[in-house]
Amino acid sequence: MHLLRTTSTSLLGATLIATAAAAQDQRLDRLDPSVRPLVASVIDSARAAGLPTEPLVQRALEGATKGAPGEVIVGAVQRLVADLGEARSALGPGTTPPELAAGAAALRAGAGPAVLAKLRRARSQTITVPLAVLADLVASGVPVDSAAAAVLALASTTRDADLVEFRRAVERDIALGAPPGMAVSTAASAAYGAQGLQLDAGARQSRPSRP
Repeated sequence: MHLLRTTSTSLLGATLIATAAAAQDQRLDRLDPSVRPLVASVIDSARAAGLPTEPLVQRALEGATKGAPGEVIVGAVQRLVADLGEARSALGPGTTPPELAAGAAALRAGAGPAVLAKLRRARSQTITVPLAVLADLVASGVPVDSAAAAVLALASTTRDADLVEFRRAVERDIALGAPPGMAVSTAASAAYGAQGLQLDAGARQSRPSRP
């Protein structure tokens, strides 16, 4: 009887686990029935590994919206899982899901894991925005090395809002015809100058007045 109860409990547990695995995000219903279980399996594996799953769902839905073949969608989701895992290895434990997603985007753009690790060391606060700015700059045509050098130089002393404005300045200059490398160099110099003015102003305010 005891053995029977144990067996029944095990079967019930297995059934509950299988039911939970089958209860996938309803948004995946947009996928072709032949593709849906494959994508769901990849997402379940990522969840078990402690990786964020929302970017994976969004990648699959993006493929479905564009009418991509099933194997292309599955492959894209699998590559994103690999990128998220690599980003976590570079950024370390405790990295937030937004940081992992931004780190994966930076890796896809061509930044190496070493760049991600340097950004983590350079900034005590969240690095979601610096990573996103880096990926956006490369997508705008800025060489990876130039984009990484500029973001690394600014990340430790620049606020998120200023980094976003730096990215916009680069994109504006490129739209006006400036070579991407020159655009990032010019915008970075302007950002350095603005920081210098802010530091000078702070020093003047803290300096005691003369009698």
